[in-house]
Amino acid sequence: MRDDGGPQRWPAGFADGPANRRALLVLMSLRGLTPRALLGVAERERTAEACLATVRRGDAGSAADRAFARALDPSEIEAAVSACGARFVAAGSEEFPAQVENLKDPPAGLFVRGRPLPARYGTVAVVGARSCSDLGRELSRQIGRDLATAGVCVVSGAARGIDAAAHEGALEMGGHTVAVLGCGIDQVYPPGSRALIARIAERGTVVSEFPPGVPAEPFRFPARNRILATLGDALVVVEGAERSGSLISARHALEHGRDVFAVPGAITNPLSHVPHTLIREGATLIRGVEDLLDDLKLNGENGQPVPLNVTLAEQAALDVMIGSVLPEKVARELGVSVADVLPLLMTLEMKGLVRSVGGRFEPTLRARGRAREPAAS
Repeated sequence: MRDDGGPQRWPAGFADGPANRRALLVLMSLRGLTPRALLGVAERERTAEACLATVRRGDAGSAADRAFARALDPSEIEAAVSACGARFVAAGSEEFPAQVENLKDPPAGLFVRGRPLPARYGTVAVVGARSCSDLGRELSRQIGRDLATAGVCVVSGAARGIDAAAHEGALEMGGHTVAVLGCGIDQVYPPGSRALIARIAERGTVVSEFPPGVPAEPFRFPARNRILATLGDALVVVEGAERSGSLISARHALEHGRDVFAVPGAITNPLSHVPHTLIREGATLIRGVEDLLDDLKLNGENGQPVPLNVTLAEQAALDVMIGSVLPEKVARELGVSVADVLPLLMTLEMKGLVRSVGGRFEPTLRARGRAREPAAS
């Protein structure tokens, strides 16, 4: 296993084919086998089927894992996934989000209800206190509304308070919103969010790394937060008391190079603790929705996106960058050589319109959120 702190990747073809997918469903149902531990086994064994055989032999996992691995029927897990209207998306598959693959301990798969998960660009997470103030709730709802109006997907955790308000604001404007659960994909937590989660599943996306039947337990939420924080290009914190989970989410976001924004409050208000801590650590202070949209370059004159100052060649490159792509793909689409494309991509990176991740290039939120108006070439 890697020990340099960088992301680990699931082996190519790890979950390819029905046998490997069924084996992976069993592996993801084992309570004691964390993604990090399974990654170590996968590095040696290369396929999910081989990893499951290793666990069943007792060469990986705990004694409880071994017993469960022998007893679990993957057909029953598949039936439970289908019964709640979900689908299983294995790491490495087309629908699995590339930004989640870049985690240090990426899940081997995700359980998804509703629309496909969004790309990293054009997606913003909003998190904060469950027991929030009325002002914080309304601000979060307005942030959800305005982000949705700007075409941005809103990610949150479906908890009461700030999370629920952000989801509701996005839904009010007909926008895409994603709820990341800290329990099985068929579970509802908190119970009061049942109607909200149902609406999100119908009009947006509900996602969990936990299979059906897994209850909501405190230790699962920090794991949930790492996915929530890295699905988008930025994260906004609206209120949070000391030891709040929103601080964990924000630190995950910062660790993975996401922009973090925080709404300040009165210094005597305990709910200001997390935003003020983050601002001291370098997060961007925002006073409200207008600041957020301005900083994300989504708020031009008369509410219209600000044009990008790009040449015709740069615009053409941006147009073919649907997601994270290799320079060779951009060159092939444009009908030019890689040698011609690399300086173009470097210029776009200097302008803050693309970023390089592991040899691939992807548009930033700034590029996706603003209108393109080519400058003179």
